[in-house]
Amino acid sequence: MQLISAIKNSFEQLNDVLDHLTEQQYIYPSENLSQATIGQHMRHIIELYQCLLNGFEAGIVCYDNRKRDAAIETSKELAKQLLTDILSSVDRENKEMKLESWHGGSNPSVLILSTNYYRELMYNFEHTIHHMALIRVGLKEFPSGYISENFGLASSTIRHQQQCAQ
Repeated sequence: MQLISAIKNSFEQLNDVLDHLTEQQYIYPSENLSQATIGQHMRHIIELYQCLLNGFEAGIVCYDNRKRDAAIETSKELAKQLLTDILSSVDRENKEMKLESWHGGSNPSVLILSTNYYRELMYNFEHTIHHMALIRVGLKEFPSGYISENFGLASSTIRHQQQCAQ
């Protein structure tokens, strides 16, 4: 499936960046990211996939109920291991699911929508690209920051750039 291949490619790019970062850079509060860290963005990417995978059997996913595990934010190696774990279990059959979301601030109400596994997997992939683009901005603060040419670019952007170059 092309979506699994695209997710694998994005995870390989993330791992490549992690391999080029020091632990200090991973946890550095970036001015360009409103004091967020690359580790916090990695945690956010990982936890959304975990929510989807953990909700698969019951057929309901709620991204609001993330664990927010600070250990992922502070350990590149843990982040790399979790990306590997996700990739090894993400290729599943499509099935109908429910998406649960809480809205309303101090007086929340629940919104439940019909969805399916592939739709949510696509959402997670697009969400990953979005956070990779933010990570790219954070990497610019490091003089030796490593970024591949297409890191954090949507496939439609890459296609557009290729068409413009011709």
